[in-house]
Amino acid sequence: MTRRTWSARTLARRARRFAQVAAATAACVLTAQFQGALDVLDDFYYDAWHHLAGKRREAGHVAIASVDDDTFLKLKDDPLAFWQPHFARAMAVLEDAGARVIGLDFVYATSAETWLKRLDLPDTEISRTYDSAFRERLAAGGKILVGHLIENSRGASELVLPPPEHYFLLPGQLQDVGLANLFPDRDSIVRRFYPVLVTQPGVPGIGFSTQLALRAAGQDPGASVWEVGGAALPRSVAARTIGYVGPPNSIPRVSMARLLEPGAAALPEVRALKGRVVIITAHDSSSLQDTHLTPYSRGLVGFARTQMTGGEVHANIVETLLSGRYPRAPHAGAVAAAIGAFALLAAALFLRLHPLTGAACGAAAALLAAGAGYVAFRADWIAPVAALQACLLLGFLLTIGLRLTGEERARRRLRTMFGSYVSAEVVDLLLARQSGGDAVDLRGEEMTVTVLFSDIRNFTTLSEKLSAHEVVEMLNTYFARVCEPILAERGNVNKYIGDAVMAMFGAPVSYPDHARRAVRAALGMLAAADDFKSWMAQRFGDRDLPEFAIGIGLHTGVVVSGDIGTEKRREYTIIGDTVNTASRLEGMTKALGWRIVASRATLEAAGPGVAAGRRDSVAVKGRTGSVDVVEILGVREIV
Repeated sequence: MTRRTWSARTLARRARRFAQVAAATAACVLTAQFQGALDVLDDFYYDAWHHLAGKRREAGHVAIASVDDDTFLKLKDDPLAFWQPHFARAMAVLEDAGARVIGLDFVYATSAETWLKRLDLPDTEISRTYDSAFRERLAAGGKILVGHLIENSRGASELVLPPPEHYFLLPGQLQDVGLANLFPDRDSIVRRFYPVLVTQPGVPGIGFSTQLALRAAGQDPGASVWEVGGAALPRSVAARTIGYVGPPNSIPRVSMARLLEPGAAALPEVRALKGRVVIITAHDSSSLQDTHLTPYSRGLVGFARTQMTGGEVHANIVETLLSGRYPRAPHAGAVAAAIGAFALLAAALFLRLHPLTGAACGAAAALLAAGAGYVAFRADWIAPVAALQACLLLGFLLTIGLRLTGEERARRRLRTMFGSYVSAEVVDLLLARQSGGDAVDLRGEEMTVTVLFSDIRNFTTLSEKLSAHEVVEMLNTYFARVCEPILAERGNVNKYIGDAVMAMFGAPVSYPDHARRAVRAALGMLAAADDFKSWMAQRFGDRDLPEFAIGIGLHTGVVVSGDIGTEKRREYTIIGDTVNTASRLEGMTKALGWRIVASRATLEAAGPGVAAGRRDSVAVKGRTGSVDVVEILGVREIV
């Protein structure tokens, strides 16, 4: 039975994938938990889209007959409660112009005749026939009167209806009465409407706007399901989103004062009402307006905060119903799938990038999600922008948390393993590779590197003339100076062997110019050793010590690198013939009388500009054949 093993790189990839899935799953779960708070943000976006879009389209099914300031000036001598003859004249003109359905958006509970009787005035022909024209128009059909559902002091619901002597004249009687209630959201903004408010039989429970749309579509208000604007509309209490055509005053309108002028039916603006639902409603008179906050009312910088009259809100609902253009949300399953995919992509992004880069990319993705939400809104779709952005934020925070736990442990291990032997720059590169999925394979990998060995000439004689403390002092001072050129060239000081230094270039971080770096480091070590002579002369000038000198061997070739040792004692190192050859070349420096002995492989790999001295071919112990070697004197950088 074989046992399957994975490399460190494979294990790192698997761990990263697991972390990606874990972070994405956690982000989705947390997003669902905060859905209530996200709804508030989605409402903000929804309102902002309205402001940015401005007027979205022309209303093609509805218009308003506006009881405006001109109308009140024209009829200033008549109390509003006695305007039935004027409403009748306006309705007659609208009918002549070809209006499809007429809605009267005024709540009143008594007729002029009933009011006059309450005053106990003498019964006259005028009092009996005052609103006869209005009654004739109601009896002619195609009219919807308005009622209202209110809550009394005991918390019970009551209906405020038109006077019976009026709604009894309607062809459908209470079936031709619609409820004008509007239901704002928690923030007092009207974004949705209820086509049906009450389902109890025998009660006028259909909304005023819905009644107008049903008549215009030729639907029976007594049916259980209606087909309006290409959509099925069931007789149930369920909210739908209003597809506003634009900010206040976007619905076509004509002043009721114009309808009362002689020959009004021939006026162009009146003839333009043909085939439309027309709502007679108050406008521009502060004493009668029932105004409401809409998505266009949210205070955004650079946009006016305006309210919309109830009549115009109803007109937008009628337009929504007849056009079938409801702003609608995608199916919940599709939303969940999109959020899940977005969370996975975000987690993968954040796990691969530096936190600052990831934060910048996350911010860009959040803006992109908002932009996509606006594009979707223009097509009457409501995208879950807040949920997508929440996944980004939570994914970023969760991946940061993962990095501070599991990945940070790996980082600490790398710093512990290499921090004392390589430059800080190399450690940062190792960590960057670790974050980017290109982790160092500590289980063993082949690499082409340049190996450097260096030791002190006549070290035995030196150590015999110094005390133990002085030897340690000398070595520490020497190593501190001579290792600086190695670190400056991004080399790895792999180990100290007595007075010898072993360094490698191209591992654990690979460089294409590792041989040239090794040559420059060797020359820098010679300069440091020459400078160290002054320290030795000053510190031990009276000890009759031999002249301080070092020898350096360089060889380039393939090695095996990895984390080698036992469970109790392990270290990252390299092994192979290249290492042995470099050590042997360093041992030949004294016999050849050269300060730096490099193999021809190193010279060729170092590139042009390397100043070479004497050349030779030497036998290396433990290796068949000879090795071509060269004395390194300097290096000239090629611009």
